[in-house]
Amino acid sequence: MTLSAPKIIPYCGRLAPSPTGLLHLGHARTFWIAAERAREHHGTLILRNEDLDPQRCRPEFVDAMIQAMIEDLHWLGIDWTEGPDIGGPFAPYSQSERRAYYLDAWQTLRDRGLIYPCTCSRKDVAQSASAPNDSPNDSDDEPLYSGKCRANHAADALSTAPCDPRGVNWRFRVPDGEEISFTDLHLGPQKLIAGRDFGDFILWRRDDVPAYQLAVVVDDAAMQITEVVRGADLLRSTARQILLFRALDLPIPAYYHCDLLRDESGIRLAKRHDALSIRKLREMGFTPEQVRAGKIVMPKTT
Repeated sequence: MTLSAPKIIPYCGRLAPSPTGLLHLGHARTFWIAAERAREHHGTLILRNEDLDPQRCRPEFVDAMIQAMIEDLHWLGIDWTEGPDIGGPFAPYSQSERRAYYLDAWQTLRDRGLIYPCTCSRKDVAQSASAPNDSPNDSDDEPLYSGKCRANHAADALSTAPCDPRGVNWRFRVPDGEEISFTDLHLGPQKLIAGRDFGDFILWRRDDVPAYQLAVVVDDAAMQITEVVRGADLLRSTARQILLFRALDLPIPAYYHCDLLRDESGIRLAKRHDALSIRKLREMGFTPEQVRAGKIVMPKTT
């Protein structure tokens, strides 16, 4: 018997900025690594506009913000082969235009009894949260849910659940005690415990907006992403998303979590650091090479 060679899946990476503010130094580092890894693998790089949140992505500013992001990325020396500006086989590349895909996934999870409606407010969840590892410096900031509404919705009784997600939060029922493990291509072996390191998480919000976890999983699968490059602050999100990939019978990509850039106080750089936005650094005369290296010395003010 002749054995055939295993099928080689072409590399496909992605850049996934959100138009909620100017790109900053931390973004530049992560996006450059993503672009370099795609280049090294002779693969495809997709630009995806993650503009789901109407509260943070105000329509009157989104187009201008997207254009600014594209200009800053090109200035950094980053190019992509598919995206909202150039199209491609997996269009549309803006999440605000992909609702039908997310709704289909929500319906699948509901039919399988893997999600349940939750009427708890943010205040209720915050007051009952008991996760000591929730850090104010961690962008992956969904607190550990107590499971209050889970008890009211048995998995085998969800056949009567509404056919429309709006009006309540919908949470994914995590398998308590299960070890979610994966080997990160940069940080090595990772292990998180469902129900301890993270709890039942929101995948559809009461204001009828698909949550980040669901949208990212659906899009990464639909766009055939083989490797996700992002910051190390999203390790718990990776564990959540692995559970969603499994629940939806979708292929799980590889992961490369970058070290975070931090300020003098040890706080990770974020969009609130306006002085370190790519646009500001460009105006100050820094070069793309300096920004990509992440070694920026700001002039002292007197």
